[in-house]
Formats: sequence, C-alpha cells, structure tokens
Amino acid sequence: MTVSVADLVQVIAHEREGRDRGWWDQMAGSYHVESRVRSMWFTGTGQEFATASRGMAARGDHARHRLSVPSVHLRGERAVVTMPMAIELRIELHGVEADLISYARGVYRMERREGRFRICDLSTIYERDTLTPVEPGDAIAIDRTRWATLPASYRMLAYYFGIRGYDVDPDMPGDDRPESAGALIAEAFDWLTS
Repeated sequence: MTVSVADLVQVIAHEREGRDRGWWDQMAGSYHVESRVRSMWFTGTGQEFATASRGMAARGDHARHRLSVPSVHLRGERAVVTMPMAIELRIELHGVEADLISYARGVYRMERREGRFRICDLSTIYERDTLTPVEPGDAIAIDRTRWATLPASYRMLAYYFGIRGYDVDPDMPGDDRPESAGALIAEAFDWLTS
C-alpha cells in the first residue's frame, strides 16, 4: 500500500483539528495506543493527551494551532514529520485581555501499523513567544522575578500556564537550548533509520 506525503500530513492536521475544535475522538484516533506525547504541560500517551486537552478546554483554556509547511521524511513504514506551528491563545492575565502566541515545531514520529499511519510520538521544540494586550496601551503587571526563572523559548506560555495551575516542565527543548533541540531531532532520525 503506497502512502503519500499528503496522507501523513492529513493525520497531523486531523489531530490538531480535533484538539482545536474539541473533537476528542478524532484527536485520540490519530495516535497509536502505545504512543508518547511530550510538551511543556503534558507527558503521557496520545489518548491521555486527548483526555487532558478536553480537561483543559473545560477549564476555559482554549488554544488554536496555525500550522505551516511541514518537512516529511518517509522511510518504509516509518516517517518523521517536523511541523512548524503557532499556538495562539486569547487569555486574561492579571486582569488584562491579551493574545499569547507561542512559536514551536512539532516533531512527529509516525508509523504504519495494521495498514494505517498514526502518530507514535509527538515532541515539541519551542522557539519563542509573544504576549500582546488586546487593547493598545494596556500594561500587564508581570511578576518579573517569576518570569526571569522561565526558559526564554517559551517564557510567556510557561508563565501563563503556571498562573493557571498547570505543571510546567522547565527543561523542554528550545531554540535557546540548541543541544536539547538537536538531541531530540537526532533521536527521531535514529528511530527512523533503525
């Protein structure tokens, strides 16, 4: 059975669409049962990620993912896809409405099992983020001491998630940590060729 690059990208698009639109079965169905997801706020299986994302949405924390052109590396029954994305949230922080955008790369490992490609690993490399008040001129009273302890590549996202009570991993791969980002990519390509 032949698979196209478009087929692989559609699996990722359906997973992200499911997360953004609250179609939890579609999101969970994009993962193999024995999958792994690692992000700033979550580590677990794809099914657990869908459940945790549902809980996040129920708390009023809604993110939208703007996907860019992916890079697809296909080898037999396996593929590694890197997907640039912008994670967008309209939030209220310290009484000010703001737009938070985190720029990142999803590193997807995909494998065909029982005739179907699904995600077996999703890891994130964070690049940078921005926080902009919705109303021009508004100032957000950031706790500078807390802010200064957070990784530069996802500082605003980590700050907000911490305020909201999520456990934030301070050691995620990022553009400010090229060694860890490079190790994640190397691990993915070692898996692809093994």
